[in-house]
Amino acid sequence: MQYQIVENAQIAPGVFLLDLAGDTSMVKAPGQFCQVQIPGFYLRRPISLCDWDENGMTLIYKAVGQGTDALSRLETGAVLDILNGLGNGYDVADCGARPLVIGGGVGIPPLYALTKALLAAGKQPSVILGFNRKEEIFLKDEFEELGVPVTLTTVDGSAGIRGFVTDALPDNYDSVFACGPLPMLRAVYAKCPAPGQFSLEERMACGFGACMGCTIQTNHGPRRVCKDGPVFRKEELPW
Repeated sequence: MQYQIVENAQIAPGVFLLDLAGDTSMVKAPGQFCQVQIPGFYLRRPISLCDWDENGMTLIYKAVGQGTDALSRLETGAVLDILNGLGNGYDVADCGARPLVIGGGVGIPPLYALTKALLAAGKQPSVILGFNRKEEIFLKDEFEELGVPVTLTTVDGSAGIRGFVTDALPDNYDSVFACGPLPMLRAVYAKCPAPGQFSLEERMACGFGACMGCTIQTNHGPRRVCKDGPVFRKEELPW
């Protein structure tokens, strides 16, 4: 599927917001991802959807290698070939009335669409966003504009609560949704007794389950992050 770049702008050190115009009818749930073909590179890059509507979608990505660095240099009007609506996203019906949404770094973007979906489903979510330092913060204002309580943490204490997302856990929540680096997910898993859904990241090639390269071990046996995930329920994870 072809998508045209509407905007490709840096919003934090090494972090870019990519607005794309094109068909999003295949996207069914927050937490799904797409596989972006970057000109000049063989393997597609998996990027979670931050938001979408009938006219296009927003991706937020970090330039961490040659491929995403090349992506960050593409200008408005360029056309990208993208496989969209991949993976299984979050199930907003499978949670309590007061879900806790926890994100760290570039794991935060898919939680924006999730929070919108939770609100649309009549839930009362609260949000914790974790960063290393103040300069890295992004999407905080957008979450607050949704009208949900947002707690900010930074490792160095330069903004919000000093420490990690697990240092800011409230008492009044009945389920948890999380996305971020693996150490953060494991810490949330250990400290949050409520049921939840966790979005995992794994190196992948095809993005739709054929190559088996992103297989992980779960309590139900081997599962492919791209096809069976990236979102897994807490009870599936052997942590």
